[in-house]
Amino acid sequence: MIEINNLSGTTIDKNFLKKVAERVLEREKKKKNLSVVVLNPKIMKELNKKYRGEDGATDVLSFAGSSGSESCGPDNELGEILICPVEIKKNAKIFNARPREELARVLIHGILHLLGWEHEKTKKEAENMKRKEENYLKKIFSA
Repeated sequence: MIEINNLSGTTIDKNFLKKVAERVLEREKKKKNLSVVVLNPKIMKELNKKYRGEDGATDVLSFAGSSGSESCGPDNELGEILICPVEIKKNAKIFNARPREELARVLIHGILHLLGWEHEKTKKEAENMKRKEENYLKKIFSA
């Protein structure tokens, strides 16, 4: 089950988010529950400071569920992904991308983190994760 909660005050296409998440989880062969929460920049900034020590809002944060990223506990929880549409729109302009595409990118990015993918330790890991994100984006937007 994929649950989408919009607490941002911004209109968001919940069906699109579900479709993206379902596609990634299906291809990764993970049948786990996922919660996606859409937040405003103020709350995202507070959470980014609290959990990452970074000052400022961010586009996405991921929090592993109670069963962790590798095991499949009885509750089958993958975790929670927090996204901020205001930051996503800013990034879309910076990267010359469509906002819908950037929205999909950050959701895919968050899911991959919950599945154990990493990009902050080595250049090789970053390249592998980026390639995986790009593959999913191509599949989603060519369908």
